Amino acid sequence: MRLQSPLLHPRSITTRNTNENLLASIQELASEITARAAEIEAVRRVPLDLVDRLRSIGMFRIFVPRSHGGLELPLPEGLEVITALARLDGSIGWTAMVACASSLFATLLPRETYDRIYQDGPDVAICGSSQPAGTAEPVADGFRINGRWPFASGCMHANWMGAICKVIKDGEPVIDAHGKPMTRGFVLPASDLEIEDTWYAAGLKGTGSHHIAQRDALVPEANIFDLEDGAACVPGPLYQAFRHFLPLFHGAFSVGMAAGTIDELVALANTGRQQLYAPTPMRESETFQFELGRISAGARAAQAFHKAQTAGHWDHALAGTLKGDGLLIDGMQSAVWIVTTCVGVADGCFTLGGSSALYETSPLQRRLRDLHVAAQHAIAQQRQYTGVGKLALQRSANDA
Repeated sequence: MRLQSPLLHPRSITTRNTNENLLASIQELASEITARAAEIEAVRRVPLDLVDRLRSIGMFRIFVPRSHGGLELPLPEGLEVITALARLDGSIGWTAMVACASSLFATLLPRETYDRIYQDGPDVAICGSSQPAGTAEPVADGFRINGRWPFASGCMHANWMGAICKVIKDGEPVIDAHGKPMTRGFVLPASDLEIEDTWYAAGLKGTGSHHIAQRDALVPEANIFDLEDGAACVPGPLYQAFRHFLPLFHGAFSVGMAAGTIDELVALANTGRQQLYAPTPMRESETFQFELGRISAGARAAQAFHKAQTAGHWDHALAGTLKGDGLLIDGMQSAVWIVTTCVGVADGCFTLGGSSALYETSPLQRRLRDLHVAAQHAIAQQRQYTGVGKLALQRSANDA
C-alpha cells in the first residue's frame, strides 16, 4: 500500500519508517524525477527543491543510527532504496549513494564531532572525495591542511564535506605501520571549503561532482579521522566495516541503472516504433525479442549476484566477522563484475534503440553515458581483478 502523503516534514519522520515506506515514497516521486532528467543534466546538479523532497522522505537518514534520530536500516534494505532511485535517474541515484555512504564514514570521527554534525537532526547531507589529493601536516592540536580534491559528488547541496590527505612532516610523507604513506581524513562544514566549477563530464552530469579545495587551514584533531584503521564512534553492525561495504553501494547503483535502461528500451518498443528498413515494429521483431531477453538475463544475473554478496557481507557484519582483506576483495570482485555487466546492458539497449537513441532527448544515451562514467570509478575498474586473482592463488596454496 502506498503512502497517501509521502512528502513529510523532516522532523515528522520517525524510526517507524521502513524500507517499504521509502520505496513507496520514491515511487510517488518517480514521474517528477524522470520528467526533470534533462534539467538535472543542464544545471549539472540536483536542483535544491528535489534535494528537499528527498530529504523529506528520509533519504539522508537511511544509515544514520537511531541514537541520532536516523532509521539505521539494515544494509540490504538501505541499498534497495539506492537501487530504486538509480532506476529512475543516474544523477539522483549516484548522489543518494554518496550521501548514504558518507553517513557511514562519518562514524570514524570522534564522537563529539559526530554528535555536532547531527545535533539538529539526522537529515544531514555529507559528501567528499576519497582521493588522497591533499596534505596534512601535524601541528599543535590538529593538522595544517592543503589540497584540491576531485569528484566531490553532491557538494552543491552538502552540509558537511570531507576529504583524504597524505600526512607529511618536514615536507616528506610519513610512513604508517603498514609501510604505506600515512593518510588522514577530515570533515568540516561545507561552507569552510571552496567549490571549483570543474564538473563538465561525459555522464552523471547532474551530480555536481566538482573539485573542492582547502588552503592552509588549521583543522582541529576533533575533525580528523583515520580511514584505514579508525574505529567507529557508534556501535552497530552498519558502522564496523565501512570499507567492506563501499563496493556494495556501487553495485546497488549499477543494478538500478541497468533495470532503468531496460525500462526505457521497453517503453520505446511499446510506442510501436519501427526502424528504417525493418519489416516489423520493434516489439514484434523476433530479433529484438531475442536480444531483449539476452540483455535482461545479464541484468538479472547482476541483480542476483549483488543480492547474494550483500546478504553475505551483512551476515558477517551481524556476526562481527566482516574483517580482513579476503572479504574486502570478494566485495570488490562483485562490484567490478556487476558494474561491467550493467555497462554491457546499457550498450545493448542503446544498440537496440537504433538511431533514435542518438539524440540528447533519448534516455538510452543518457543511461549509456552515466553507466560508463560510473564504471570509471576506482572501485569498479577491472584492474581490481588482479587482487582477486592473487587472493585465489593464496587460498589455493593454503588449502593444499
